[in-house]
Formats: sequence, structure tokens, C-alpha cells
Amino acid sequence: MRSSLNAARRSRELAELAGGLAVDVLVVGLGATGAGAALDAASRGLSVAAIDACDLAFGTSRWSSKMIHGGLRYLARGQLGVAHESAVERGVLLRRTAPHLVRAQPYLLPLTPEVSTAQAALVMTGYRLGDGLRATARTPRRLLPGPSRISASRALELAAPLNPRGLRGALLSWDGRLVDDARLVVALARTAAAQGARVLTRCRALELAGDGALVRDELTGETFTIRAKAVINAAGVWAAGLDPDLRLRPSRGTHLVLRPETLPGLKAGLHVPIPGEGNRFALVLPQADGRIYVGLTDEPVEGPVPDVPEAPEEDVAFLLGVLNSVLGTAVRREEVAGTFAGLRPLLAAEGRTADLSRRHALLTSPGGVVTVVGGKLTTYRRMAEDAVDHAVRLRGLDAGGSRTARLPLVGVLHPGVDAPARLVERYGGEAEGVHALALSDPALAETLPTGVTVAELVWAVRHEGALDAADLLDRRTRIGLVPRDREAALPAAEAALTYRD
Repeated sequence: MRSSLNAARRSRELAELAGGLAVDVLVVGLGATGAGAALDAASRGLSVAAIDACDLAFGTSRWSSKMIHGGLRYLARGQLGVAHESAVERGVLLRRTAPHLVRAQPYLLPLTPEVSTAQAALVMTGYRLGDGLRATARTPRRLLPGPSRISASRALELAAPLNPRGLRGALLSWDGRLVDDARLVVALARTAAAQGARVLTRCRALELAGDGALVRDELTGETFTIRAKAVINAAGVWAAGLDPDLRLRPSRGTHLVLRPETLPGLKAGLHVPIPGEGNRFALVLPQADGRIYVGLTDEPVEGPVPDVPEAPEEDVAFLLGVLNSVLGTAVRREEVAGTFAGLRPLLAAEGRTADLSRRHALLTSPGGVVTVVGGKLTTYRRMAEDAVDHAVRLRGLDAGGSRTARLPLVGVLHPGVDAPARLVERYGGEAEGVHALALSDPALAETLPTGVTVAELVWAVRHEGALDAADLLDRRTRIGLVPRDREAALPAAEAALTYRD
């Protein structure tokens, strides 16, 4: 497949660049925005190299709540442009580019004694305004139902763990949800590769200039220069390390990971009001694999940016406290199976990080490097389009307008896919290929924690650019979010790496 990423393709394309092949655009960073920029540029007919020091979706893009927001939270802060942009981009993903990865998810706001009648009315007004954003973005109601108020009995049918005492019902709303944020990045990178982009992981940018970059192959230690007519810095929270004039103020968003049996009968997500915060809610997010995420915090982070942020105990205690405020039976600390934390790359400004704008920014260094920072996962495509537009104008490249709002990503479903539902949900139209691989060898049909099969690991090695066990367990699948599950699956992941051909 033209979209396949693997060790052999990496070696071949790395050798071409190290040998002096010049490209039109070099993108640094392979999170959602960087992979999106690589796809945007390649789909315009430009030659592209896209590199990352680690792996696809290694940074913030895999640590989100997996939500595709329609802009309601930004509307509440008066950020009308950001809100509308979010609603439009959510519609693009739901309707055209990634309907196999993005779906509507119901959420309940429980009307507990702590939620006053006036507060409930205010929130419902917000939900209706959010539904208006859906309409202005031309997203059909069949894809995203409108809000409503439901009875206490119906609320308990959808969310059995809620405390029934004093429950007056719930407000039901809908928003977009990703099956897996890291899988979105993989789909973007592979679609870019199918358009001719050279997508190279384990390739670290050491220095950037307007006409290229000094890079190091992290597997061999070899350094060389990639020559390019335009350079886009999409390194997220690490972008300032490549542009000393850039000032970021990272914000930490922590999530808890609960096993399926911890909150039995939870069929919908929850919006849980945070005490003392008028417009902030904790999120309780059931996942396709049965696990449940609870998040998220918004705390400023000082000092060096770590490769993998840690979730501090004070964040865990805070989230458990908010969660338990609406449950009939409290979740104990020892029932938290795992945690994860991501850092948002916000532009430095005064005030709380929770209040900083999520609008993205484009900056140009004196040397001509275009940096794109800020923003959020939902609007990655618009961020990428704007970055490529700016680079094209700045460097005088011969390219047309963006095509990505209409370009389906790898795996978009086609009628008649014959494969298990779990695979179809994660792989879309490629589910048949994954399933056929599992049927080809009993060893590949073995099931690992969260229902992942060994065949999926082998597929990731052959087609999704996975180079080591961490790629397989922590990004191509999310087994690694629970340390005990990761340990159990590690031998299978190491064995899968031998199936390179």
C-alpha cells in the first residue's frame, strides 16, 4: 500500500534525504498538527519531509480527552471565532475526512442537589447555543443530536453509577469523540505518505533555518542536513526549544484511567461541575475498550518540558473528589488503574492557563522558519492549513489551495466491510486486512488486554510505522495506559516486531 509506513520505507527515504535530496517543505513534529501540515502540503503537490524526534503522536496529541469539541466551552468564554472554527472542524471530521474515527458521544450533566435550578437553566442555554453552532457549521442532526432534559430514571439507565439520592434528572448533550487520538495522527501520517510525503520518526531536529534543518537519526546517531524551501515548526510544547524567541506557558491536563468494572453500567459520558468554577466541568469518558477516563486538570507547568509528563498525586486526588461528588459509591485511590497527563502548548500570557485562548498562532522567525503553536486537537486541520498557506506565501512556493477539508483519511469506511465490529471501529475500511492477518496464523489471533490481537501489533509494524514495543503498546494501541496490562502484553509486542515482512 502506498500509505504503508514501516522500517524499510523509513530507511530508504532517510537515505534519500541524507544523500542531499531537497524538498519543498520540511515539517518538524508529527503530532496532529505536524502530520496534518505534511498532508496538507503533500496534497497540494509539494514535495514534503516530515520528521519527529520520537514517534507519531508521541507528545500532546495522544494525551487528550479524545473529544472533538464543537466549541461550546469557547463560546462560554466569549471566544466566538474559536467556537465557530471548532464547530466547523468537528463537522469536517464527522462528515468527510474521518467518520470512521469520530462519532457522536452522549454526555449527561447530573442534576444533583448541588446544581441549582438557575445553574441548570444556564447550562441548558449553553447547550442550545452549542446546537446553534452545529447548525451554522452545517453538521446534520442525524450525526449530532440536539440537547434535552431527561428524567432521573432515564439518567440512571444511561449512567447507573450515579447517586440516585436527590437526583432530579440530567441534561443530555452530544459532542464529537475520537476512538483514539493517536490513531487519528497515524491516519494523517499515512494519508500524507500516500500523497508522497516522506514521514520519518526517530529523526531529531537539532537546528532549524529557513532553508532546512540539521537533524540526527536517533537510531544510528548519524547527523545530516535536510534541505527545504520552507520549514514549519510544529513541535508543540517542544517548539520553543527550536525557536529561542518563542515563549510558551505549558498547561498540564491530567486524566485517570479506570477499569471497566469500576463504574459498571456507564453508557454515557458525564459532565461534572467543578465546585467553585462557574464554567468548568470534569469529564467522565467511557472508551471503546471498556476503560473509563476521568479528566481533566488545567495547571501551569514550569521548567524543562519532559518527554512523558507525570500525573501528580494532587491531580489524582482532585479528580477523584469531583468524580465522587456524583456517584453512589465512591471510587477509591487504589481503584485507579493508570493515569496520563498531557501538556498544552499555550502562548505565554498573564492569568490562569485555564483562561488562556486556545486560538492558534503563526510566528515567523528572523531566519524564515514558520512556527505554529497553541490551538487544540479539534482544529488541527485548520492549524495545518494556515501554517502551509503562510509558508507558501513566505517562500513563494508554487501550490494551490488546501484540499484537506474534502480529503478522506486512510481507513474511511466503504460499504460491505466484513470484519468484527471492534476492528471496524478502530480501522474502518482496513479492518478486513487486519482480520485476514489474524485468520492467517493462530498465533496472530491471540487476544491481549483491552481485546487487542497480536495481528493488530503486526499490522502496526508493517503498515503504521511502529519501530519498537513502546510504539505498539503506548501509541498504536493504548494497552500501556495501565502498567499491569503493559507488562502482560510486552512479550507479544516484542515478538510482533519480528514480523516485519
